[in-house]
Amino acid sequence: MKKSTIIIIIIISAIILTVLILRIISKEDNWIKQPNGIYVKHGNPSSMPEEVKQQKEIIACANNLYAQAKEKMNLSSQCLGKCGDYSIDIIHNPRTEEDNLMENKCQDYINKITNHFLELDKNGKIIKII
Repeated sequence: MKKSTIIIIIIISAIILTVLILRIISKEDNWIKQPNGIYVKHGNPSSMPEEVKQQKEIIACANNLYAQAKEKMNLSSQCLGKCGDYSIDIIHNPRTEEDNLMENKCQDYINKITNHFLELDKNGKIIKII
């Protein structure tokens, strides 16, 4: 074989080996926390961490509270209640001064009965989870 052919085979083999090693050690298949606090799948993770499972349960509970409240009242800026250690709050998107009024904030969060909150807009879309 020619020397140039051997060099090309070595280079191609090195590139393939590098790609395989990077694929194995990378965190391609994982859960990523977005800036608004929601975990999303990245790739195809083999398992779901406990914090992601808990967040999914909180989101399901918040969606249930939202559905119940939507049937009974016009949602604007108010606290819907709590789900576990989270207060569920309706806010405007974008946020307005009405959202900052004390009567519209979740008292359980203010009084430290809950340690986290989940904000929904008036259409039930998650704005932020903290």
